[in-house]
Amino acid sequence: MGKALMVQGTSSGAGKSLLVTALCRIFSNLGYDVVPFKSQNMSLNSAPSIEGGEISRAQYLQAIACMKKPSVKFNPILLKPEGRMRSQIVFMGKPIGSVSAKDYMLSRKEELFQKTMNVLDGLKARHDLVLIEGAGSPVEINLKDYDIANMRVAKHTNARVILVTDIDRGGSFASIVGTMELLSEEEQNLVLGFVFNKFRGDASLLKPGFDYLEGRYGKPTLGVIPYIEHRLPEEDSLAEFPKVKGDLHIQIIKLPHISNFTDFEPLHWANGVDYITRAEEIRGDIIIVPGSKNTVDDLLWMRENGIEDAILQAHREGAFVVGICGGFQMLGKEIVDEVESKRGKVKGIGLLPSKTVFTAKKRTNHLNTRVLWEPAREMEVEGYEIRMGRSISDRPFSVITSVNGAKALEPEGAIGERAFGTYLHGIFHNFVFTERFLNFFRLEKGLEPVSVKGWDIEEEIERFARVVEENLDVGRILGELGL
Repeated sequence: MGKALMVQGTSSGAGKSLLVTALCRIFSNLGYDVVPFKSQNMSLNSAPSIEGGEISRAQYLQAIACMKKPSVKFNPILLKPEGRMRSQIVFMGKPIGSVSAKDYMLSRKEELFQKTMNVLDGLKARHDLVLIEGAGSPVEINLKDYDIANMRVAKHTNARVILVTDIDRGGSFASIVGTMELLSEEEQNLVLGFVFNKFRGDASLLKPGFDYLEGRYGKPTLGVIPYIEHRLPEEDSLAEFPKVKGDLHIQIIKLPHISNFTDFEPLHWANGVDYITRAEEIRGDIIIVPGSKNTVDDLLWMRENGIEDAILQAHREGAFVVGICGGFQMLGKEIVDEVESKRGKVKGIGLLPSKTVFTAKKRTNHLNTRVLWEPAREMEVEGYEIRMGRSISDRPFSVITSVNGAKALEPEGAIGERAFGTYLHGIFHNFVFTERFLNFFRLEKGLEPVSVKGWDIEEEIERFARVVEENLDVGRILGELGL
């Protein structure tokens, strides 16, 4: 039987996800068989698992850090907000319904918690160490009795708990004291120690606070992690939607139910992106309609707020328009949706020669494709799809050459007049494609071409983990776990 170590935070955004990612790589590098786990995650940034289901991108990244193939077992419950205080429940990678927050809390949570703990027990039995990520704060008074992601998980599996706080926000000592005071004595006994995250300065100046915490609770401070610049995806709650006008003005519509916005990080780093929510803001060289959890509702939102008309006017004036996944569907001529919104036939924006029909079965796959769009023609790119729609077009954007490693030959996406759409999430993480994409428009504007510097996710994980390891008492953690 393996061990369990849990990372909980004094708040959302304290740094749980990335600390778990770092620990996954640190302990894996030490030779332990490690897997990540989060019983319940709320996120609109999801990724395909090895089983063909959906998991949060946080656990997907942690699986890579553990050198494991991402599995639905690492994130059994994924809640995908749909608006109007409702969320879609994805259990073990598959959608099982849509409920209000109150109904979920009172009727579904307990049943799913028991099933989720069976999954955790199985992981613990088969691996040396399960690294568990908590959710939000473990001591929210109005939620604690219904919590299935923090101390209840720790107690079930007898996990030692590291409590992490974001010192960059301020009030970190108070947040640790407040959290500890609201934990029961049994829960306090599970706490192994404290980690201060995102520190800028001389850590020795914090010693009086460390002494206070150890004197009051008998718990050590295990580390002070410096503020680390990195290119690892943050959790949804930390998402920043920048407004940066680069040499090319790339505007992204910040839809009410925007999903998988990590797609555009390479564009942000290589040029700058400008997220917009109002019709009068639209004036970019490139306008991108991103993925959406509620495709038809977001299309109608754009229509009602004048954004659709503004996109069409900008397109007439020479802007290039791109749609990714739900954005691709919106840019087509028609959407038939009797599944997600149940609105039936809805007129699309009409910039792409495509029609989309929603079906109940979701496609969740890793893809390799061959691009047909002329500036990057015949280029091989990879990414993933998470979609319920099936689209047809006589001018596809690319041809799928493999699905989860198996050979395929299937058109996808669409090309229009100064527009294209694709189902391929992560396409801009193909850095050669992104370089050609940007330089095509730079040439149009009379700008010098740029070189897009790529990065490797493995190298980013290793670099991040090394900094964490240098500033964390890993030996003490191993000793407390009996490893």
